[in-house]
Amino acid sequence: MTTLVAVRKHDQIVIAADSLTTFGDVRLPSQYDRSYDKIVRHRESYIGLCGSAAHQLVFESLLKQHPDCDFGSRLAIFESMRRLHPILKEQHYLNPKEEEDDPYESTQITALVVNATGIYGVYSMREVFEYSQFWAVGSGKEVALGAMYALYPRLRTAEAIAKAGIEAGATFDRNSALPMTLYAIRAR
Repeated sequence: MTTLVAVRKHDQIVIAADSLTTFGDVRLPSQYDRSYDKIVRHRESYIGLCGSAAHQLVFESLLKQHPDCDFGSRLAIFESMRRLHPILKEQHYLNPKEEEDDPYESTQITALVVNATGIYGVYSMREVFEYSQFWAVGSGKEVALGAMYALYPRLRTAEAIAKAGIEAGATFDRNSALPMTLYAIRAR
């Protein structure tokens, strides 16, 4: 899967990701992958995707076809994901089924979104959470969260904290590896 982190400290917001793609037991390291960056830019937002490797290309296609998608607030992200869901099913053949008793169809997407307004987590039932300091998703999230929790009060910049999270994920999660990609923006 992956390790994706987002951190906000002082006037800086950072999103970072590892670069490994896996297919079961097969690993595709960054030196063999011409498009290993797991973070997509859309207007003023950066969107980091984890889960199926197919999500990246599907999402890039969706954003090109629907440039009016808005990721600038919690509600705007929810509305954009709600509008994209039927398109994911009809044009990209998304299988929306997870569990029999799920209250809604799944988008099968887990993502972190950052922009000048904050850090947002997007989950498969189109849930959107806004985080005040940091968050992580993907298979390396537990160790990344632990590293960032321990270092947040000690490190001075969001970038340093995000790097520590990705490095922890790449060290302890078998589905994550360096190098990392990292994008920083100024918070409002």
